[in-house]
Amino acid sequence: MEVATCMLLAHAHGVGVLPPPPAAARSVTKHSYTYTRRKRLATVRGVMARPQEVVVAPAPPAARPAPARERTAPAPPPPAAADTTTTYHDNWFDKLAIGYLSRNLQEASGMRNGKDGYEGLIEAALAISALFRVDQQWETVASALERAFPSYILTMIKVMMPPSRFCREYFAAFTTIFFPWLVGPCEVRESEVDGRKEKNVVYIPKCRFLESTNCVGMCTNLCKIPCQKFIQDSLGTAVYMSPNFEDMSCEMIFGQQPPEDDPALKQPCFRTKCIAKQNRQVNCSI
Repeated sequence: MEVATCMLLAHAHGVGVLPPPPAAARSVTKHSYTYTRRKRLATVRGVMARPQEVVVAPAPPAARPAPARERTAPAPPPPAAADTTTTYHDNWFDKLAIGYLSRNLQEASGMRNGKDGYEGLIEAALAISALFRVDQQWETVASALERAFPSYILTMIKVMMPPSRFCREYFAAFTTIFFPWLVGPCEVRESEVDGRKEKNVVYIPKCRFLESTNCVGMCTNLCKIPCQKFIQDSLGTAVYMSPNFEDMSCEMIFGQQPPEDDPALKQPCFRTKCIAKQNRQVNCSI
C-alpha cells in the first residue's frame, strides 16, 4: 500500500517512477545479506573461541656486579673512646684511713686544704711537691708516717718480728689486706730469696696514687723513697718498690734492698699528663 501511494504521488507530479524490483531480486539480496552476516558472526565466534596467547615480556638483564677493585666495604664505626681512669668506691674503712693520712700530711707540711677523701690526700701531696725541695719532701712524708703510726707499736713489731721468711710474707699479706685504699687492688706473688720461693712480693696492677697524679716525681719523692726508708728504719725490714711507668703497675719486694743505680730515679716525668705541672707549674723531673 505504501508503494502504491508513492507511485500515485509521483505520477501526479509528473515524475517517472521506476518499477519495483521483482520479488526474485529482493529474495537474492536478502539471501546475500544473511549469508554475509552469518559468515561474519562465524568469524567473530572463531576468534573468540581461540585460546589467548600470553605474551611474556623478557626480563630485564641483571645488573652486573661491580669489579672487585671497585667494591668498597663500609668503613667500620670508630671505636668508642674508652675511659681508662679507674673508679673507686671507698667503703667506711677506706674513707677513714684516707682522711687520717691526709690530715697527717697536712699537719706535717703545715698546709691545710678543704677537700675530702682521696682528692684531699692528692691536694696535700701536691702542696708538698710544689713548696718543698726533694729532700724536704722525703722528710715531710716520713714525719707524716711517724705521726700516723705510734712509735711504740712500730718498736714492738720490729722487736717481735726480726727479718725472716715469715716476716716478709706477713708484711706482703698485710699490705694487700689493709692498704688497697692507698695503692689500689693488689695481690701477693712469689719471688726467689736465697734459692727458695717466698710469697714476699706485692703486685699492684695499677697504682692509685700514680694514676691520680700522673707524676713520676711525686711517685718517687712522696711514695717510693720515703716509704722504703720508713719500713727499713721503723720495721727493720728492707723493701724495694719498683714502679712501672708504662702501665702504672708497681711491685713491693720485701727483703730486697733497693739498688744504688735505681732506674726509677732516671725516669723523666709525663710532660702532657703530670698533674703537678698542670696545676702547680712544678718542675718535677728527677
